[in-house]
Amino acid sequence: MSKVPMTTRGHDLLVEELRKLKSEDRPNVVKAIAEARAHGDLRENAEYHAAKEQQGFIEARIKDIEGKLSHKQVIDVSVVDARGKVIFGSTVVILDEGTDKEITYTIVGEDEADIKAGMISYTSPIARALIGKDEGDAIEFQAPDGLKTYDILEVRYE
Repeated sequence: MSKVPMTTRGHDLLVEELRKLKSEDRPNVVKAIAEARAHGDLRENAEYHAAKEQQGFIEARIKDIEGKLSHKQVIDVSVVDARGKVIFGSTVVILDEGTDKEITYTIVGEDEADIKAGMISYTSPIARALIGKDEGDAIEFQAPDGLKTYDILEVRYE
């Protein structure tokens, strides 16, 4: 597995999720399985099968997070001197030339991406178009609804 880039915030969120899965969710599902077993015949016990399925999801997520954390590359942009360039972890204010609307995005790792919160994955088409550009540059990229053009108004490292 190659390095998994993540921001400091993203790393902290994954560590917290792993802690919750191991110390809260896993014990709760084990308890639910034990209670469902006590009801008797397991072949027709919906509670048992649901709890076992939930246990599978929890164990898979634990394994996924542990794998990512073992290959993590935490990038703290507040200590990086990028000289105004858009890099992983930077916050970018752009102007949509088609609508004159300002949009703010922070470029983050795949697990941190949340478009509603303005967090875009570094693998997204717009992030790939932004990375390496400077404040004042214009970018074009192919979006699902056609070619988009944006002006980079501001680059911050928070």
